[in-house]
Amino acid sequence: MPLPPGASIDQVHVLHRHGSRYPTTGAGAQKFGTALASQIEAGTAGNFTGALSFLNSWSYKLGAEILVPVGRQELFDSGVLHYYDYGHLYNTSTKIIARTTTQDRMLKSAEYFMAGFFGLEWTNNATLELIIEEEGFNNSLAGYFRCNNSNLAVSEGGTNASQVWENIYLQNATKRLQALSPEFKLNVSGVYNMQTLCPYETVAFGYSAFCDLFTYEEWEGFEYSIDLSFAGNNYFQSPTGRAVGIGYVQEILARLQHHVLTTTGTQANLTLDNNTRTFPLNQTLYFDFSHDTNIAAILTAFGLVQFAPVLPSSGPPPPSRQLVVSHLQPFAARVDIEVISTPHPISADRTPSSTTIYSDGPSTTYIHFITNQRTLPLGASIPACGNRTDGWCELQTFLQAQNNSLAEAQYDYSCNGYVLQT
Repeated sequence: MPLPPGASIDQVHVLHRHGSRYPTTGAGAQKFGTALASQIEAGTAGNFTGALSFLNSWSYKLGAEILVPVGRQELFDSGVLHYYDYGHLYNTSTKIIARTTTQDRMLKSAEYFMAGFFGLEWTNNATLELIIEEEGFNNSLAGYFRCNNSNLAVSEGGTNASQVWENIYLQNATKRLQALSPEFKLNVSGVYNMQTLCPYETVAFGYSAFCDLFTYEEWEGFEYSIDLSFAGNNYFQSPTGRAVGIGYVQEILARLQHHVLTTTGTQANLTLDNNTRTFPLNQTLYFDFSHDTNIAAILTAFGLVQFAPVLPSSGPPPPSRQLVVSHLQPFAARVDIEVISTPHPISADRTPSSTTIYSDGPSTTYIHFITNQRTLPLGASIPACGNRTDGWCELQTFLQAQNNSLAEAQYDYSCNGYVLQT
């Protein structure tokens, strides 16, 4: 929805996921792929027929962890897009601080984005602040490293739910593919890893023969398996979801209220966030780079309960569900948080048939969440924001709604206490 006449975007906070990458080391697709390739090379996998005949000469060629070429392009293109949207906010006499982590794909994603936004001489315009992404270091862009319970079985409810669903929607596919590989034992887990190899090979090589092995309905089932995983591991069904994301929420609220952090009680890095040289308060552009699970936890910590409804592990996928990870946290996903000023309050009804844009009253500041170029309506989660057609919320109303976000996260208990596993 376009800005009304007289309104202006005064500030934007961009929270960006890294671009497309190779599988993480030890992930199911990587372990399955290397094991399968080894058996094929050794001649112990037998003969594959029909749609699986490509496996007779297949080998595992994926790397690990780092960006694939299209992942670099995704971030560069996003930088260009964000320049078109927000380049006017940059004060050419300043050099901004942007933040990422020390992980290779995180650093490279930030660099390619900056090159897209500012050009190849971006180091004249921005300084990248690298926050250590390892165990024992406070980092709001990778909040799970300072949330012990998030790395334990108590926070794997989503993984468990996904496995239940995999055993339902992949029954037919497992029987179908097993018939084409009489000497190589396939189970549901292996077939699921075959599905997972499809997107990884596609972003790495441009094509994957694994993709054609599955029906449209089975791909819908795959999408839902990811939704279940995130819902239970990172969103509202996770006992640590809010806690993992709360440090970043603290930082956003501090920026919006123009103060550094003097205490956190979370994974926010107080050494950096207590100093305006490393945690500036006067920028109109903020760029932060993070991970998919961390962004999910941040949306949870903001209390965006439109993503809270429980998803049934036995299916079928609720067609009207809001939590669809392929829409929310795909490779190169971003959440743009705009701060908008208007000369008067904006009418809540901004449909084409509406005849009134402004109502009587003083100048007003709003906040607007955009996820991958689509408005995330704040009123759907925060009733005080109202049922606005533009999805905005008055800034002060939003800040008041966040007053209890730290208490609701129960950071110390969620991350370090005993949480009953159900």
